[in-house]
Amino acid sequence: MIEAIIFVLLAALTLVPALLVVTAKNVFHSALWLVLSLTGVAGLYAMLAADFLFAVQLLVYVGGIMVLLLFVVLLSGKPSDWAARQVNEKSWAAAIFALFLTTALGTVIHDWSVSAIASDPVPTTGMLGSLLFKEMLLPFEVVSLVLLVSLIGAVFFSVRKSS
Repeated sequence: MIEAIIFVLLAALTLVPALLVVTAKNVFHSALWLVLSLTGVAGLYAMLAADFLFAVQLLVYVGGIMVLLLFVVLLSGKPSDWAARQVNEKSWAAAIFALFLTTALGTVIHDWSVSAIASDPVPTTGMLGSLLFKEMLLPFEVVSLVLLVSLIGAVFFSVRKSS
């Protein structure tokens, strides 16, 4: 019973801010709503005992990407520039297509027979860390190097040249 209540609260914490992300007229407010929605997704991962995905969701998405997005929004101009029109001439077609997809997904889920298999959650973070820093060390370091080069490139291209 308590699991169902927590699930409904986390689902609401994910879906309501996600709706506000696409309906907010201010880009900064949309970014803040996205932080809350991604936090709800992290809570759902925690509820599923996916400890590694929970930590990655919080650190990478909520922490890193959202801080980067907020810096971009804050450095992009005056707050009056952040307001944008949210609806265009294709919004009705998008709404009809979304309704069609929702109906199709609901039909598939309704017809899907699922049998629950209860098992104790097994922590995976230790095994993934061992794999990442033993067998997959070289690809991990290559990705780190690519990210470092892209960061240096971003700084290089963002510096204004004096005339």
